[in-house]
Amino acid sequence: MTDAGARYPYETAVTAYGNGGFRFAEMSHRGSILCLPSGIYAWEPRDGAALTVEDFTFPLSLLTPPITLLLGTGAQQQWPHEQVYAAFADAGIGIEPMSTGAAARTYNILIAEKRPIAAALIAVD
Repeated sequence: MTDAGARYPYETAVTAYGNGGFRFAEMSHRGSILCLPSGIYAWEPRDGAALTVEDFTFPLSLLTPPITLLLGTGAQQQWPHEQVYAAFADAGIGIEPMSTGAAARTYNILIAEKRPIAAALIAVD
């Protein structure tokens, strides 16, 4: 689930992560975020191991193929449940799980290259 009202309306790089949040566009946000082509949104999940298909309803509603979602699962890489992979496959959208730090760095490189990319980043301490 996501608070669709809490968003920064542009695609932008993540300039820092840690301490339970992120920095981007000279602002800071405490908690997890979705980085989508339509902007950066607050995102509720806090545990990569507990993600469900419902956690991805909002981003899947906004993404159109071809695109891949980098999934930052926290301090350690976690593998989503099979149902999550199935939902992404049904939508024709790729999903690549990795640690949040790796996902944020990869996201920054790919948006700088103007490639179609999105990220779901769980906040880390």
